[in-house]
This record gives sequence, structure tokens and C-alpha cells, in this order.
Amino acid sequence: MKAYDFFCGVGGLTRGLHDAGIEVVAGIDLDERCRLTYERNNPGTRFIHKDVGDIDLDDLNLNGPLPEGNDILFAGCAPCQPFSHHRKSSGNRLEATLLGKFDRLVRMALPGYVLVENVPGIAKIQGFSTFLRFRKMLNELGYHHDCRVLDAKYYGVPQNRRRLVLLAARNGRISFPKKNFGTRSRPVKTVRQAIAHYPEIAAGERHPEIPNHISANITELNMRRLRATPTNGGDRRSWPKDIRLSCHNGDHAGHTDVYGRMFWDRPAPALTGRCISISNGRYGHPEQDRAISLREAAALQTFPDRYEFFGHATNISRQIGNAVPVRLAEKIGKHLLYLSEVD
Repeated sequence: MKAYDFFCGVGGLTRGLHDAGIEVVAGIDLDERCRLTYERNNPGTRFIHKDVGDIDLDDLNLNGPLPEGNDILFAGCAPCQPFSHHRKSSGNRLEATLLGKFDRLVRMALPGYVLVENVPGIAKIQGFSTFLRFRKMLNELGYHHDCRVLDAKYYGVPQNRRRLVLLAARNGRISFPKKNFGTRSRPVKTVRQAIAHYPEIAAGERHPEIPNHISANITELNMRRLRATPTNGGDRRSWPKDIRLSCHNGDHAGHTDVYGRMFWDRPAPALTGRCISISNGRYGHPEQDRAISLREAAALQTFPDRYEFFGHATNISRQIGNAVPVRLAEKIGKHLLYLSEVD
């Protein structure tokens, strides 16, 4: 099986598909800053710097619609922010510009298999959304398809990360990979298993030998807050009153993850593009007085340690947080190979 990875970013899906035994021919993304990371870590796979809406089949070295029975996978895992609850006002417009562009390419090429991965909110937008139109298009073209919400922690990812996955096959039935973690004999992976082996660094420090083991600077006030946060899962409820945020005064219950520390022996919370900032979620290190490093964030997304990221830390953080977890991608890839063999 060969694959094309649209909205490829720095290559989480590509790396997982490669590990599953699928040849990824090309990754396509509008963000040129992803190129160096993508190409260095996925040798032999082309990075096409182009808006997906401007891609034609010649760019992919495909000559018109593919014949029935082809083992070509089109994966369209667009950045998730347009469908998150933080962007309700602009969700419909952004949804149309992303998934709609991918819709066009599926119609043009008729690949044997289609994969869409995103946040569950993509399926909840009101009205006749682009997602519903996408599924209607698959029906019209004769694809068998289904979608489910998968939690990455049940597939070897040390992170609570619920994702909507749509799988489609032009010929043959569709099913989903079975969970392989989360039982008594094989519990889910934890933060400790993912990051405990990295050497200690201070806030604002870069490890001299381990690529991307870099921690963000923390202001003096936020350092006081972090030091007042108990290790191993503590949160802001332990702070003295003089360092509390004004919005948390008056015994405000609210959401307690912001400025919190991760638990050693649980999966991490879902990572976002701001996962190296303690003010954006439970992204504090379980015991060191800093946020998790870029390297640790990558490990929680199951990128291997040899996968090196290039660019500014802010951009790398966003690229890591937006990526498809590598082990989830591998599991889906292996299942698609299984389906192609039994059809």
C-alpha cells in the first residue's frame, strides 16, 4: 500500500504509516516550516509545499482516477483548531476550507482507501456541515465507510487523546483496530514510562546532548506558583492567596488543570499546540519546576527519540501538539493493510 499524507505537518501520521509498512509517497502542507523536520525524519518521502486546495493529480504523479482495487491511501488529517470548542464562531467557515479541499482530491483520484482524523467536534457542527457532505460524497462514489471516536491511550499512546477517525474503502468492508491497551494485563502507558528517563533540566534550559530537550522560560511569579503546586498531579488549589489569579478568587472552583502538574502514573492530558506552557493546561512536569520540554511532549505523542524537530520552539510546540500520535497512526496503518489483504 502507498499513501499520500495531506496536511502532513511534521509527519506524525507519516512516521506511523511508515512503521506499519506503508510507503508514504508524499506529504503535503502549506507550512514551509515543517519541511526540514519532515524530510530529515522521513527520507525518501517528498514534502510538497502547497495549499491542498491548489494540488492537482500531476503534483502527486497520478494520471487521472485510479482503477478499482488500487491500494492507494489518501489521508487528510487537517489541523484540529477549526473544530475545537474554542472557535465556535469561525468553525463552519474554516471547516469548509480544509475538509472541502480534501473532498475535491478524493473525487478526482478515487483512492482505494481514505482516512480522516480530527477532534470529535468535527462531527458536531450544526447544519449540513462539510463533514456530512464529505460522507455523502463517499456514499455517492461507492465507498464503504464508518467513523468512530478512538482514544489514543488504548493504542499505546501515554495520553488521553480522543480523536474522531473516519475510514473508507472503495472496495470491501471497513472495521476499526481493536484496543491493545487498557486491560489488567496490559494497562495504558503512563507519563512516567514516556518521560522519566530524560535528565533533569531547569526552566529555560536546553540539554546539551539530547535534541529538543528544551524547557520554556517561566516568569518569577509563575515560578512561585509552580513551586507551590504539589508534585505528581498537584494544581492551583494549593496556592496561597497572594499568588492566585484574580479570576480564581472567591473560592472559584472552575477548571483546575491550568498551571497543574502531570501525574506520573497516569496518561498525560491531551496535548495542544501550547503544551510547553504551564499557563495553557496541565503541562507542568510531575516533579521538576518547569513545563514539559519539547522532547517530552514529542515522547507523549510517541515520536521516537531519534525524531529531531527544527525551528523556533513556539512553532515546534504547535507542530507536535497538532500531530497524529505516531503509535495510533501505526495501529491504524496496520489495520488498513489487514483490510487490504482480506478484501
